[in-house]
Amino acid sequence: MPRRTPATSAGQPSGTDREPSRSPESNEDARREPVLIDLALQGGGSHGAFTWGVIDRLLEEDWLRIDGVSGTSAGAMNAAVMADGYASGGAEGARAALDAYWRHVADAARFSPFQRSPIDVLLGRWTLDTSPMFIAMDLMSRLYSPYDLNPGGINPLRAVLEKAIDFDRLKTSPVKVFVTATNVRTGRGRVFRNAEITPDVLLASACLPTLFQAVEIDGESYWDGGYAGNPTMTPLVRELDSDDTILVPINPVERPGTPRTAAEILNRLNEVSFNSVLLKELRMIALLRQVADPGNSEGAQWAKMRIHLVRNAVLGTLGYSSKLNAEWEFLSMLRDEGRKAADTFLKADGHNIGKRSSVDLDILLEGV
Repeated sequence: MPRRTPATSAGQPSGTDREPSRSPESNEDARREPVLIDLALQGGGSHGAFTWGVIDRLLEEDWLRIDGVSGTSAGAMNAAVMADGYASGGAEGARAALDAYWRHVADAARFSPFQRSPIDVLLGRWTLDTSPMFIAMDLMSRLYSPYDLNPGGINPLRAVLEKAIDFDRLKTSPVKVFVTATNVRTGRGRVFRNAEITPDVLLASACLPTLFQAVEIDGESYWDGGYAGNPTMTPLVRELDSDDTILVPINPVERPGTPRTAAEILNRLNEVSFNSVLLKELRMIALLRQVADPGNSEGAQWAKMRIHLVRNAVLGTLGYSSKLNAEWEFLSMLRDEGRKAADTFLKADGHNIGKRSSVDLDILLEGV
């Protein structure tokens, strides 16, 4: 498939509510030759604010040029908002757009029935597990479908997306965006590109079937893209010039201990199912590195991909219910954790970008 001219970066900080921290390593990196990268962004409700922080920090680096982004659910929202802002004002515009989007999310959440209980607020816990409305919703969703509980198919996120993104401008963004949604009829993932992305596409990518009615696009019904690709790696390999993928995970791959409570079991099932397709694609990359012939074959393209991972600890401490917590204080905390994680990644593995993978994918072949 045709490839595009690499995107350029203005690399200027946006007017957010914190000052960017530049380290000596960052000053040294500023003198590096530009390196094309792409981003792979997982979904996870309000936990996507962590990814916002990661992107915000990466956009401060002039030497990193974002070629494209593959995202699912909240990752798709971050990708579309960032690419639209980039089209408007380069890196500075992208950072400002992400800040504005998450502020819109927090403003809309002020009227949400899903609020922390007084005891959780007092103890500083972000969970909604003891929220009366969350408990009621969780129980009702096991007995009734969204078609029973929300017959009008109302999703407050639609107004937020329409306010935050200029979808006509997104079509012409220099950053390619790939959004995955799952076709309900076929069970296969569909990847939507810049010119196809609408509010419906983004809502489809984030459509959890127990909470929302399926979103109809071109006569087909779609659910959350996490069931088919969280995110999808294929377009990053086939359609971009970049060979370095920075993966920002939201759902922990490993979690110590065995879940015992019903909430813990459902949370872990959600993490396992939403990671499975991505792990298979990463495992294929590891395998092709061992067996693919050099050259211009698609196998060789997959094999030469360099994979990098922004690790985090905070998301492993959070449960499923907090993905519905959109308080500004919570989103700000996640953003700051994302910035710190990205800064740690750049200091530890930034020198590998453009040269080699910074994660050992061969581990995924063990026991297979």
